Amino acid sequence: MIRQIRGTVLGVTPFGAIIEVAGFGIEVRMNASETLVIGDEATLATHLVLKQDGLELYGFTDVADRDFFELILSVSGVGPKTAISVLRRAPREALEGAIGKRDLAYLTKVVGLGKKSAEKMLIELADKVGPRSHDDADGEVFDTLVALGYTEREARKALQTIPDSSVGKDARLKAALAAGT
Repeated sequence: MIRQIRGTVLGVTPFGAIIEVAGFGIEVRMNASETLVIGDEATLATHLVLKQDGLELYGFTDVADRDFFELILSVSGVGPKTAISVLRRAPREALEGAIGKRDLAYLTKVVGLGKKSAEKMLIELADKVGPRSHDDADGEVFDTLVALGYTEREARKALQTIPDSSVGKDARLKAALAAGT
């Protein structure tokens, strides 16, 4: 199993990056590839998936994100593409909080999971994640953005751009609106 790679960033796409390691250009699927800069050196925690048609390497700038990705994979019926998609749509800390609080509305509205998938994730992961603090600011911000005319997809994208330093509903809404303009 490949658990970490380090190398020069050769290219960045919306869904991943190409990292040069020992002369090889390795494609790594990522949840936050926009944090990488072409030409810089990057160290990624990784998860290798063996499939019938080949290998896929998933990379994370934070080991905790990789561990949470692997936790999501433990949910029956959830594959790596769904797991990485979930992490692209919401920060790990918010997901852990929503799962710990069994917040079905957050997972269906903000993350965009179907109701059955979200319920299954809550049932299978709530005890593993444990109770965490999770405010409802992002759910309220999401609802406000949709009420203002954003599509659900645009609202999710705006939520992703909110810096972690923005705390509280009003500050997070202001940051989301600023990112959308």
